[in-house]
Order: sequence, then structure tokens, then C-alpha cells
Amino acid sequence: MSQPVSIPTTGSDLDDPTLPCSNNGVEEEDPLISGVDGELSSDSNNGDSGYWLSGVKFFGVDLTPDNVAVAMVYFVQGVLELAKLAVSFYLKDDLHLDPAESAVISGFAALPWLIKPLYGFISDSVPLFGYRRRSYLILSGLLGAFSWSFMAILVNSKYGAAMCILLGSLSVAFSDVVVDSMVVERARGESPSMSGSLQSLCWGSSAFGGIVSSYFSGSLVDSYGVRFVFGVTALLPLMTAAVAVLVEEKRVYASLNEPNLPKTGLSFLETSKQHIFNIWTAIRQPNIYLPTLFLFLWQATPQSDSAMFFFVTNKLGFTAEFLGRVKLVTSVASLIGVGLYNGFLKNVALRKIFLIMSIVGSALGMTQVFLITGLNRKFGISDGWFTIGDSLIITVLGQASFMPVLVLAARLCPEGMEATLFATLMSVFNGGNLLGGLIGAALTQLFGITKDRFNNLTTLVIICNLSSLLPLPLLGLLPEETPDPTSKQSSDVEMKPI
Repeated sequence: MSQPVSIPTTGSDLDDPTLPCSNNGVEEEDPLISGVDGELSSDSNNGDSGYWLSGVKFFGVDLTPDNVAVAMVYFVQGVLELAKLAVSFYLKDDLHLDPAESAVISGFAALPWLIKPLYGFISDSVPLFGYRRRSYLILSGLLGAFSWSFMAILVNSKYGAAMCILLGSLSVAFSDVVVDSMVVERARGESPSMSGSLQSLCWGSSAFGGIVSSYFSGSLVDSYGVRFVFGVTALLPLMTAAVAVLVEEKRVYASLNEPNLPKTGLSFLETSKQHIFNIWTAIRQPNIYLPTLFLFLWQATPQSDSAMFFFVTNKLGFTAEFLGRVKLVTSVASLIGVGLYNGFLKNVALRKIFLIMSIVGSALGMTQVFLITGLNRKFGISDGWFTIGDSLIITVLGQASFMPVLVLAARLCPEGMEATLFATLMSVFNGGNLLGGLIGAALTQLFGITKDRFNNLTTLVIICNLSSLLPLPLLGLLPEETPDPTSKQSSDVEMKPI
């Protein structure tokens, strides 16, 4: 799919942590969590009577310490978008990289998201200092603070930047898995309406964080520079570490009489092997691997984001503050896209949605050619207003077209291993996104597009947009049925900003 004129993607969390089956590696009937976490649930329901927010509801959810911790972690994930624009300007202006190099280094942020099920295995099977959730949230927060602090103070090379971007992304990915598991644990046994309310709390917190970061991201870069933004960003993961103490979790004590709590490396490997075997058995089924193949190919088409970022900043002179405003518009537009899908498209056949949205998205993506050639100015539309309007429309349609992906992935999960398989499917999807970015970087290099040469940018944009139509002949790989309007997975599907 074509992308709005914006910053190159530095993260690849395309999955939805709030889906009923998306605890990314924690199966609902997993014996590893049934004993201790069953006690945890009852304690968390009854142990908050003295909490100062007891009785206060938000999105219909009681603001217990656990729920506050969950909401804060999602908020941090959203507000960490603050550094995305700063990273793009740092790679371009401070390290003087070309668009292709910048795209490759930004792609490092996608790597930790390719192995999310592994984090679930680790969190479930290897309690850290006696805790499966709390300790890993603290560790993730400290890792994120460490990586962004290095970006703010020490990093002066593309290799150092790539490593810090990788570690920062790992921090978010691991905390995402942990908090997703907490959401599923707390939703277990609840009514569908309460589960939907908890999902809304998570989505709302992340969306609010994304909008806040969009508002400040550009102006902070212009006023104080990228190093200052990295320094501010380093403080944000510490919020994850701080709220981890609110997580009500029973300490796991080592005991030879508790076979459900493996402590040795051998037990961990055996558990992981069993999970991998179960995943492989499920994926081998044609009704799972064929739609998964389509989703991978649909996402693996080349992207021109990095080249367009260099064009609008170096050629058109867009400032960081203006791009921050564009990012704010696209953040709000993503919410409109979710509403468009839930209001009008969730009962439309999946094949029809993919067909229509791909064709319309490819056609609208061609409008970037207007910006490159200056044709928009001949119609009296300035580059700035054209970019805002174009990004708004493309983001709404892009978000609406991505929602069926989440619905389809949820529907493919067989009973008994929903969480692990969903995380695996999203990892495959993230892999397609990474491949699309690398192909786009290769085409950018092949066409000789640099930080000050954009002669072949029009050709690159046309190729990237037309290539999004290539998977359409394979629409037959998708199931024919229409999403069930009464299905929890279709009615409650929501997602975090990309």
C-alpha cells in the first residue's frame, strides 16, 4: 500500500495487542500460567479496596493498580513515537546518509518484532527475580532508557545508531508482549462488553500517547535539536519501569515440587520446542498458510517513504515542525480509518475490501507525483496544504484497509493456540513489511536517488504504487466468507498506530 508523505517508519509493530487472541505467546490454557496467574486474577480483583482510584472508571474499566499499569505501558508505547521524526533528521542531517542507507538503518527497528513469540516463551517459562511480568517490564524500561540515552550522548556513527534503534525497538517489543499477556489474563472470564472496555482503554491510551508525541515531535526538533529529543525520549521508558511496581503478581518461588514452573534451561527448551511444533502443525494447514502467504506478499511490496522524506525536506524545504503537524493529522486520520472500518466495512467480504482498497490506495498514492512535479501548484494548491490533504486521505484508507488484516489473522487462529499463532502471523506480516522496505531501499539506490538528486523519484513512486496491485491475482488465497457481524473478533478489533 502507498504511504502518506511522512517520516520513514522506524518501527514495525503492525499487530494489534488488544485482540482477544493476541497475548503474543501466552496460550489461554497454558499450564505455565494457569496456577499462579489464576491466583493473580482473584487477588487483583479483591486487593485494590484501599487504592485511591478504587471505584473510578475509565472506558468502563475500574482503575485498579493493574489496569493503571497496563494503560500507562500502552501510553508510553504511543508517546515513544516522539523520537521517530528526530531519528529521520538525525540520519539525514547529522550522519549525512543517503535515502537508501537511511531506509536500511530504520529497518533495524523491525527486527525485534519478527520474533515476538519468543518473548512470550521467555516471560512465561523463565521468571526473572521471581516474577514473570513485573521484572520484564522493569528490564524493558531500563533497556529503552539506556538505548535512547546513548543516542542522546554518545552515538556518532550509523552503526551505533543502528544498534541503539535495534535495542530501543527490542525494549518496546518485549514490553508489548508482557502487557498483552496481562490484558489477556485479566480479560479471561470477563463478559464480552468488559473485555471490549479493557481493549478500548488500551487502544485509547496508545492513541492518546501517539497524538501527544505527534504534536510535540516536530517543534522540539526545530527548537532544541535531535539530541535533546533523544534525551527526553530516554525518560519515557522509565515510566514503564516505574508503573511495573503496580502490577499485582504473586512471587514465583523455586520448588522441585512444581513441575508447571520450569526453572532449568532444559525445561525451557523443551517447552519452546513444543510451542514451535504446535505452531508448525497449525501453519501447515492450507486454510492458514495460504492466507498468510497473501498477507506477506501484500505487505512485501516496495516502499518509497525514505526517498520522499528526503525530497520534501531537502527539495521542498519542509521543516520538522511542519512534518510534526502532518504527523498529528495522520494520527487523527488513523482513528477515522478505524471508525470507517467499524462503521461501514466490517461486514464486507474480505476479498472485496482488499480489492477495492488496493486499487483506490494505489491510485491515490500516485498523487505524490503531483507533489514531485509541482503540478499541484498549477492548480493553486501549495505544497504544504497538498501534503496535509493527501496524507489525510491516504492514511484513512490505509488504516481502513489494514483492519481486515487483523480480522483475518484473528479468524485464522485455531482454538487452543490462538495467542501463539496470532503472534506468529503478525511476525510474518512484520517480515513482509521489512522486506518491502529493503526492496524500496534497493530500488532507491538503483535509480540513483540521493539526498540531493531526485531525477528518478517519479519513476520510483509509480513503481511502488503499481507494485501494490501485484498480489491481487492471489486474492483467491483468502477465505470467501464475510466477517461475522456478531463475532467478538470483528466487532472489537482495534489497533495501535503504525
